[in-house]
Amino acid sequence: MPKGYIIGNISLKNAEAYKPYSLRNDELVPRYGGRFLARGGPSEILEGESRPRHVIIEFPSYADALAFYNDPDYQENMKIRQANAEGSIIVVEGV
Repeated sequence: MPKGYIIGNISLKNAEAYKPYSLRNDELVPRYGGRFLARGGPSEILEGESRPRHVIIEFPSYADALAFYNDPDYQENMKIRQANAEGSIIVVEGV
């Protein structure tokens, strides 16, 4: 079965207020078998436009990635991200 991925492309508005969102995700992501492959860190945009922060989370399946995103606990935690950052979140199935 192909793995599932959540990819976030984020610009922080308030890095300090964003921290509780990240810390809570440390608890929520493993519930669905997820693990962080990239979480911030240096990056270089080689083509096109992008935001400065990139997050990639790998899940056992596409369904697990969607289940994580739709979990009521994550939906509540997401409010912190939305208040303190802008960006896009994509769920994609691996090959």
